[in-house]
Amino acid sequence: MKSAFAIPSHAMILAAGLGLRLRPVTLGTPKPLVAVAGMTMLDRVLDHLDRVGTAHKVVNLHWLGEQIRAHLAGRTDIAYSCEPDLLDTGGGVAKARPLLGSAPFYVCNADIVWHDGAVPALARLAAEWDGARMDALLLLPPLDRAFGYDGAGDFHLGGDGRLTRRRSGERADYLFGGVQILHPRLFAESLPSGPFSLNLLYDRAAAADRLFGIAHDGDWFHIGTPTALALADKKLAAP
Repeated sequence: MKSAFAIPSHAMILAAGLGLRLRPVTLGTPKPLVAVAGMTMLDRVLDHLDRVGTAHKVVNLHWLGEQIRAHLAGRTDIAYSCEPDLLDTGGGVAKARPLLGSAPFYVCNADIVWHDGAVPALARLAAEWDGARMDALLLLPPLDRAFGYDGAGDFHLGGDGRLTRRRSGERADYLFGGVQILHPRLFAESLPSGPFSLNLLYDRAAAADRLFGIAHDGDWFHIGTPTALALADKKLAAP
């Protein structure tokens, strides 16, 4: 039987990327500190985590990382994982694992903006989490609520919440929204020694029938390019 849910006490925010597609905006500003409708993407993610009561956050740093550290000066709930060489999403989380506790934890991208529905998305993830069945639980915006995204989707969502990847040439109704809960056991298996993507761990979880997702019930914005940034600014600034 599924146990009563608890909000994860730890979270990692992936903030080390170069933001190449968002240049020239990111030539002098790290992508997480780019403002969308007057607030940085990083502050928006941290506010979501504060809202549900996650007390310990880890931010990884690489490109213009000292700007991020200076921006967050004075916050006592932030630890940093510095990456002299970029480690990609999976390698970045693996390096930070000693800072993330022994229980399941959130991982959030710092290049997205999302609006919650009636219940915060992070709380919905925690309520659905079942460590007896799951190694990863992903937040999945439907394509018609994903602004700044023009792809064919990532996953098919089964009636039981299990995920299967979109095959080449297919269209899926959902994409991965850059917000998730991961179990530490994913990082206990043999891992590459250098950079690797979290997709490696999703595929391992899927092969074991332990990759799950929930549909996001609010708007979601991918801030990947200057055009997408302008779209998000316009939509989020509208009354």
